[in-house]
Amino acid sequence: MKLYTRTGDEGQTSVKGGRVRKDDVRVEAYGTVDELNSFVGQAAAVAAASGKLEALVEQLIEIQQELFDCGSDLAFADPQGREWKMDALPAARLEEWIDAHVDASPDLTRFILPGGSEVSALLHVCRTVCRRAERRTVTLAAELPINNEVQKYINRLSDYFFAAARYANARLGAADTEYVRSAEVFRKREK
Repeated sequence: MKLYTRTGDEGQTSVKGGRVRKDDVRVEAYGTVDELNSFVGQAAAVAAASGKLEALVEQLIEIQQELFDCGSDLAFADPQGREWKMDALPAARLEEWIDAHVDASPDLTRFILPGGSEVSALLHVCRTVCRRAERRTVTLAAELPINNEVQKYINRLSDYFFAAARYANARLGAADTEYVRSAEVFRKREK
């Protein structure tokens, strides 16, 4: 099998059910989801190398599978009447993971900067790319029909990356870096 087809040399690409320009809003949306998936893979590899974040690595690998499903759902030229890969269950499971990561992390009172451990910094990169994927998905949804579960999942996923980044720092013994000009913007948890 050859990796190149030459069919995109004129700026067009195939989507499920047709061909569109490579800068089409649909391609921008699923392409950004694909970019996010690559960063998640990098974060998972670095987390695995730490030897202390096995459960997090398993979550990230599952998220990669779901991001591929999201991209697949976004790639339909005409999504009407399609069988979707994404449903409400993955977003609900993300909420459980978020809650567990928050519970295992120190109280947060101020905004924080990306950093601490390398894993945490990479998870913050995932968070920001995820927010871009969400913006691209919202743009697509304003113009064309999509699977709304994808939009919900990507919205929840950026929260997951924030919570996972803080969890990684806590687990690895690295402090979050507070934004020094931040007021106290979060309430302490009641124990």
